[in-house]
Amino acid sequence: MNATNSTNAMNVPDFSHESRPIRVVFRPGAATTAPADEAGRLGLRRLLVVCGRQSAVTARAVANSLGSLCAGLHSEARMHVPVEVADRAVVVTHAAGADGCVAVGGGSAIGLGKVIALRTGLPLIAVPSTYAGSEMTDVWGLTEHGVKRTGRDPAVLPRSVVYDPELTLSLPPALSVTSGFNAVAHAAEALYAPDTSPLVALMAEEGVRAMTSALPQVAADPEAIGPRGRALYGAWLCGSCLGATTMGLHHKLCHVLGGTFGLPHAETHTVVLPHALAYNAPAVPEAITVLNRALGTDNAPHALWELAGRLSAPRSLAQLGLTDDDLTVAAGQTAAEAYPNPRTVTMGGALEVLRAAYAGRSPRAVALA
Repeated sequence: MNATNSTNAMNVPDFSHESRPIRVVFRPGAATTAPADEAGRLGLRRLLVVCGRQSAVTARAVANSLGSLCAGLHSEARMHVPVEVADRAVVVTHAAGADGCVAVGGGSAIGLGKVIALRTGLPLIAVPSTYAGSEMTDVWGLTEHGVKRTGRDPAVLPRSVVYDPELTLSLPPALSVTSGFNAVAHAAEALYAPDTSPLVALMAEEGVRAMTSALPQVAADPEAIGPRGRALYGAWLCGSCLGATTMGLHHKLCHVLGGTFGLPHAETHTVVLPHALAYNAPAVPEAITVLNRALGTDNAPHALWELAGRLSAPRSLAQLGLTDDDLTVAAGQTAAEAYPNPRTVTMGGALEVLRAAYAGRSPRAVALA
């Protein structure tokens, strides 16, 4: 092979991509019309509606729209899906004689719906009211004895996802912002995942651009349906990236901080993301270039940190209740388990990221050794 042919061969893409078999319905007002239609399409007749307490009013409206198809409403979903909550939900599902489940709300409700699907084999319909994105993945999670464990199983993948921008009107502006940052984190880590692809890169760039351009408008005018719709569109794309790839350091840190220390999910993602990106940036210049383009900047980690501050989102783990003594424990847990990341994560490296996030200072790139 001559030099020219060798160079051309090096530029040929080399990847694998698997599309997830999820049906998506996206339109205003869909939450109270589409679930019954989707149940009919799937041949379901007794649906248990699950939610958390914050989404109980919305979930009741969904349950009412199902009419005789509704087998009950279970409103005990909790953040990070404690195992005792999951056990109770499975008992309720069996007692109701349900042949399917509709999860209404954010990541906690959809996470509980996934565990019900995992343990019972019943099909799941997801009606997300936040930008968490877990509805587009086959990832499940459970927290037991202060440790959150996750896994992948096709059984937990929702058969249908109903996106209704009107549902997000009830999401407070502050939570809208942090939930949006959570979505951006999915896309950002997908760009340098070992199983990324050109299609994932396209979805990630568009998802980040849509979400970060919408969030200032959502914060300024929470009742405007246009920005809400654009943010939800961005969340769908970012969630699709999460479902197609394997996450790295950022998500591991957030699982540790949430599962072990009980930190709030979306807020933790918001604080940690700029610093995890700054740590990985020297190893993934192409991914950072894509993020820079989506954000209209030449420094993606700093731009995300600055955006969070401009929208009055938390920027410090100390604000979320973590203590200085917790940092070493969290770093040890993060470094103890092997997982895909473009840079090796040592105890010292994890501690450096956590200390920066704890202090809330502007992220700085960590040079490769």
